[in-house]
Amino acid sequence: MSKTINYGVIGCGMMGQEHLRNIALLDDTRVAAIFEPDAHMAEESRKFAPDAQFVDSVDALLAVEDLDCILIASPNYRHVEQLEALATARPLPVLVEKPLFTDPADVARLDAFRSNYPAPVWVAMEYRYMPPVATLLNEVEAATGGIRMLTIREHRFPFLEKVGDWNRFNRYTGGTFVEKCCHFFDLMRLALKSEPVRVLASGGRDVNHLDESYAGEAPDILDNGYVIVDFANGSRALLELCMFAEGSRYQEEISAVGAKGKIEALVPGPGRFWPEHLGAPPVPQVVVSPRALKGPEVRDIPVDPALLEAGDHNGSTFYQHQGFLELVRGVRSQPDVSLDDGRMAVLMGMAAQMSMQQHRAVEISELMSTAA
Repeated sequence: MSKTINYGVIGCGMMGQEHLRNIALLDDTRVAAIFEPDAHMAEESRKFAPDAQFVDSVDALLAVEDLDCILIASPNYRHVEQLEALATARPLPVLVEKPLFTDPADVARLDAFRSNYPAPVWVAMEYRYMPPVATLLNEVEAATGGIRMLTIREHRFPFLEKVGDWNRFNRYTGGTFVEKCCHFFDLMRLALKSEPVRVLASGGRDVNHLDESYAGEAPDILDNGYVIVDFANGSRALLELCMFAEGSRYQEEISAVGAKGKIEALVPGPGRFWPEHLGAPPVPQVVVSPRALKGPEVRDIPVDPALLEAGDHNGSTFYQHQGFLELVRGVRSQPDVSLDDGRMAVLMGMAAQMSMQQHRAVEISELMSTAA
């Protein structure tokens, strides 16, 4: 039996509780301590980590002796300050939720952290580990002969309600292209094996949250948009986001096309949102369509029902934790998603927000020079 790995968890809202449910499915793991300031969310979290010690601050959590690693699943705008707290008090291996940061002013702080933090940091990008997406990434070169065009379409439900409604405002989320879409910008870089050069975006707040008000302030988050990204190797990618399309059969549709053919990943949304009268939710699929006109090959990529029950991300949170635990145990030396990966995904989202606001293409070098 392996040594039991003890997690300290910062933040147990909706996503934090998904992490708790998945940690509970892993062998030789234990949630030893939790900091969750919201009383209701803390009480909900006890259902999934009944033996955890609940504390009233990050400092108190870091003072718990038997911790082997930290999970940060707090609101986006808290991530950098909490990483800095770890660096000061107890630099343990850490899995930090996306987006890594939300404010361009945080880049210098993040770079200082990266230069001095002695333990590994893994940025949580769950979409990499969804079984149909992982299958696409594994087979994309053979299917396409090299991607020239990559399209990611997410048609989904509106932003859910979160503690204190922090996800209704750009200043807390970084903006929809950062908060929601950094996953997709990460996938673009991973699939294309190249760095972004420029970003052109258009988006708006056209349907959702129009009648909402919080302390007299209207939400300013986008609910739809397009983002085109040019990459250094000459390939290009398109993101299409619509957050008032929860009636869709598939939530994510990813298409990669090259000189040899096309491969697609079709990913349904959370099963808890699928209408019961329609029967079982859709099964994820991968479709390979060679140009040789042999006809598309359609493959079901089923996900373990226990993993579907544990979260809203098609089992990916479980697989991500498996990799992170290998890092904590020293089985692997590097995270799949580095601080550099997390940083670039956010900068791409910020470039998209800037492009939309300023009605122009934004060179990534503009943000890199600001971040330097």
